[in-house]
Formats: sequence, C-alpha cells, structure tokens
Amino acid sequence: MRWQTPLAAAVALTALTTSLTAAAVDKGSEPAPPAGGGCSPDAWFRGFSDSLDKTTYAGQPVAGLSALNVTRPGHALALVDNVGTTPARVFGLKLGDQHGQPQVGVESMTILKRPDGTPFTGADFDGEGLVAERGGRTILATSEREPSIRRFRLSDGKQVDSLPVPARFQVAPAGEATSNATFESLAVSPDGHSLFAGMEGPLAPDGTDADGRSRNRILRYAGLSGGGYHVVAQYAYKPDPGLSLVELAVVDRDELVSMERTFVPGIGNTIRVFTVSIHQAADVSWRASLADAPEKVFLQKKLLFDLVDCPPSGAVAKQPQPNPLLDNVEALALGGWLPGGRRQLYLLSDDNNGASQITRFYSLAVNLQ
Repeated sequence: MRWQTPLAAAVALTALTTSLTAAAVDKGSEPAPPAGGGCSPDAWFRGFSDSLDKTTYAGQPVAGLSALNVTRPGHALALVDNVGTTPARVFGLKLGDQHGQPQVGVESMTILKRPDGTPFTGADFDGEGLVAERGGRTILATSEREPSIRRFRLSDGKQVDSLPVPARFQVAPAGEATSNATFESLAVSPDGHSLFAGMEGPLAPDGTDADGRSRNRILRYAGLSGGGYHVVAQYAYKPDPGLSLVELAVVDRDELVSMERTFVPGIGNTIRVFTVSIHQAADVSWRASLADAPEKVFLQKKLLFDLVDCPPSGAVAKQPQPNPLLDNVEALALGGWLPGGRRQLYLLSDDNNGASQITRFYSLAVNLQ
C-alpha cells in the first residue's frame, strides 16, 4: 500500500529472543530461557535480515512485499504490492537459520496473469493479501483496488477463479469502501474451511469513533466442495487510535492474530500485533452501520507485542524511527511450533520501492496459549 499519512499517533511497544527450530516440539515442555531481549512477556525477538533489500530476481525488483504465507517448513510465498507497469508477482522464499539468525532468499517467481494469459500490472492489481491453498497448487490473492479476491495457479500464474465480494465492500461510488483501504489482509484456517478478509479501513457508514478508532469489518468465508468460498459472516474490529488493520493470521477456530500499523513523518512507524478472539463472535452483516453498535459486538483483542519494544539488534533505519528496527511492516505469517510451546512468527516490511524504506525480514517466537 502507498502511504497516506494518518491523523494520529506516536508509538509504544513490547517482545523477546529465543533459539528456534523448524521442527514440531512437545508443547508441554518447559520454555527455554530467552537468548536475547524481549518484546513482551509473550514475544521473543530472534533476529532480522535485510538480505532482500534492493535486490532483483529474474530481472524483477524484490520490493513492495506486502503479504507473506508459510507453505511448508523452510519455504514461504511473498506477494508484491506492484506499482505502475511492473507485473504483479509472487516470490517463492527459502527460509533458514544460521547461528541463531534468520536467513531468507528468493528461490522462484510467478507472474500473476489474467485468464487470457496477459500479466496483471500495478494499474489493475494492487496486491495486498495472500494465502496458499491446501495442496500447494493455487493461491488466493487480494487486490485492494476494487477490491477482489482472485485464485491463481502457481504453475503458470494464470487466474482461474475469483471469490464473491459483497457489493457494499466495493470502492465508492460502486460501494461504500474507500480507495486504498479495502482488503489489506487475507488468512485461511489450516483445514481450509474458513477464510478471513480484513478491511484496512471502515465502510463510509461505519466511520471512526470519538477516540480515533476506525470501525472495520472482517469478512468470513466458508469453504465449499470443489474449492469455492461464500461469505457467511462479518465481524466488527477496532484498531487502536490512528492505526489501520493490515494483516491477519489464523491460530485456531477461536483465535486470530492481527497486525496494525501507522506512519507519522518525522517520527516513524507503529507496528502492533494482537491476539483476537473470535469465539462466539457477533455477526454484524445485518447492520447498515457500526456507528451505533455496542462495544460488545466488536472482537476482543489483546496486545501480543509492539515492535518498538523489541531489541534493535544492530538494525539501521533509513528514516527517523523510534526504534531503528522499525519499518513499514505489512506482512505477517505464522510458522510451526517451537520449543516451550511457542509459535514461529515472521514479519516482512514493504519498502514501497523507495530509497528511504527497507525490505526487512523479522523472526519472532510467540506464546499464543
């Protein structure tokens, strides 16, 4: 997403470091002592890598990475928030670990194409959310331009399907959404039965409350036989004042992880990660507006960590930041289980193809119990 300066916000924080492995472990074992500084009581910072920053692969810039999805141990996909005439694309990433530090590199690239085989470009596809479907042959990717959710084959990048989007979620004047504030996040349950598409900002009738918290909606799709999805519910979500909802991940049937972000020129970014309960969540599909909805209908969330509280770990920022570790983080993905019952969590920043921002890969261990 190209940055529009929000009205609010300075920054706060919380996280920690631990030794990580790629294998599943006994979740009942005693936690290993943290190997580094902490972000919060439930988040341990492992390290970061800038190895992707300002690089190219097969003639295309590895830049503008706005979504991340772990496909199997040691491998992930990253979606490009492409601009201008550059083709829409997904990079295959190889993930590793060397002496306790995360390693990341590009191992493949898929150009995303229309059904007729011509490439999508930044003019007609603004990639923001990504999930790899079960089986690994197809992906779902959102474009916040319309918005849309399209299915692509990974083998040749061709679009093979699209998911229905309720009319009111279209950008005005077709609907009630605001340009550049629609489907920023996409997450799927491990069994593929539930898909969540999160709005970065509110629909026009929903607006923002007196504290500066937007009233966002998250669409829940249910899987159909044959790989289709249909909308079965909408959930109400409030980001912190001045922040936007930019990423979701599914923990289990009752819990999500969300990420919120903002940017203030001369101050820097705020990046906060939360656990979100969807247990018995209220369906707000029938509400024409959330402006008069009681607080109890909004999803309950708990701060997992604020990235500003993580140890700088030798990071260098290219613009003012409250912690040089910070940048325009847009992507979040959960990995496997780690020692002590912790879960691997990765973050990835979108440099907006600009000289003052960094493509940075982060590794953390988090307690989601």
